[in-house]
Amino acid sequence: MDDLKSSSRNITSDNIPDIIPILPIVDTNLFPKMVLPLVLIQHEAVELIDEAMAGNRMLGLLLSRRSDINSKHTADDLHRIGTVAIILKMSKMEDDKAQLLIQGLNRFRAIEFLQDKKYMQAKIDVMESKNADRNKENRALMANIVEQYEKIVDLSPGLPSEMGHMIKSLQEPNVLADMVASTINAPVNEKQKVIELVDVNKRLKKVTRLVNDQLEILEMGSKIQSQVKEDMDKQQREYYLRQQLKAIKEELGETEDESLEIKEYQAKIKKKGLSQEAKKEAQREIQRLSRMHPSSSEYVVASTYLDWLTSLPWNESSKDKLDIKAARKILNNDHYGLEKPKKRILEYLAVRKLKKDSKGPILCFSGPPGTGKTSLGRSIAKALGRKFVRIALGGVVMKLKSGAIEGLMWEHCREELFSS
Repeated sequence: MDDLKSSSRNITSDNIPDIIPILPIVDTNLFPKMVLPLVLIQHEAVELIDEAMAGNRMLGLLLSRRSDINSKHTADDLHRIGTVAIILKMSKMEDDKAQLLIQGLNRFRAIEFLQDKKYMQAKIDVMESKNADRNKENRALMANIVEQYEKIVDLSPGLPSEMGHMIKSLQEPNVLADMVASTINAPVNEKQKVIELVDVNKRLKKVTRLVNDQLEILEMGSKIQSQVKEDMDKQQREYYLRQQLKAIKEELGETEDESLEIKEYQAKIKKKGLSQEAKKEAQREIQRLSRMHPSSSEYVVASTYLDWLTSLPWNESSKDKLDIKAARKILNNDHYGLEKPKKRILEYLAVRKLKKDSKGPILCFSGPPGTGKTSLGRSIAKALGRKFVRIALGGVVMKLKSGAIEGLMWEHCREELFSS
């Protein structure tokens, strides 16, 4: 194998024949001076390798535009510029497969494809690099590539640290560009563009763009990984502190009562079947409550709020008895006079009876204390067959699904609040 490597170094464009067998490759690239392992599964490709091994061991690799490795590739599927390679080692495997170790020699252009045999052959033109001298611009591009590549090596666990030292030791601009392009994680089509560039200055600029893109992706990935690690560390720290707090509470004898109260609230919330929004708010308050000390004023506020939240009839309702005659009789028996309010109530009930799916307006009764606002609400509840609920709210107007009326009147609530 060492003899083959030494012989490959001595091969020049004059030693490469004008016609060579063509091996289509998929999802990979081979650059000059680079070594690539391949596994061949197609019968035509294995036959090609057998004849190449019997001759000068040379073949041309062209990237296919199709990604299907099992299909047979035609000349129209292949790029026209590729790499002449020499077979360093070949071994047969089971099921007529072949495993290769090949090394790139030089770039070539396929001028004409020949179909004399089962596998493809092509008349080629070897492409020599241009502007490959170490001028100032090329040296500046090389220095920038080396600097960025070292950062890529530091951020890439798949690249050994020795790669950075090896890149720094390269003095030829064309070899440096090919080596870096072959080892970074860039798209195959972008690497193919590097292979097609004969001008070394343009090749260095293209590789610089690929290196910068790859470094930006790696730095972004490293930043995301650091953020995830920080979040995990924060969660672990919070868990550790909570465990410490739990141990302290156990020493103070506060755990049982507090956990029992929290469990009771959890059970009430589950039993009530709150809406998604209300359940989310209740869980938030329970979490706040679990972090408070029972003697704090905020603890009382939170527990009072949860008591109120779990006492509301969220999913409890009764069926309306929309009997207009019975409602008129109840209103007349309970109230003398008040003809206009009673008429409006009966109109409201009549609309509810005709259009049962309507939400209905909010009935608002206003007036000084003792004029019959509360007793009218109680009469409506009796007529509808609902429970009567009287709640005084300080500045908050609520709508209860199971209330005696569709709404609670602010004027009434304000008067009840300040008169009590």
